[in-house]
Amino acid sequence: MTEQDWSERTRVGAVFGRWSAIVGPEIAAHCAPQTLTEGELLVVAESTAWATQLRLLAPTLLGKLRAHVGGDVVTRLRVVGPTAPSWKKGPRSVRGRGPRDTYG
Repeated sequence: MTEQDWSERTRVGAVFGRWSAIVGPEIAAHCAPQTLTEGELLVVAESTAWATQLRLLAPTLLGKLRAHVGGDVVTRLRVVGPTAPSWKKGPRSVRGRGPRDTYG
């Protein structure tokens, strides 16, 4: 691996492959890493509540990542919640709340 200079790729792969072991099974059950670009790890949480909790735990999670894969692989953690369904359908749409304001 050192001859081919794959050490960086193996450390990046370890972030995704050993996610549950690094952050713990309870946290890993509610979020997953998506991308790692220029030191920024994008983590998608299953709910907005978990996204908020992970943002509060970000310094602790970064410390665990540094300890397991090295300090220069992940330098920032960006946590996002789940994406909401889009209400925009078709080529034309109305600004504002749209069809939701006519419910019940």
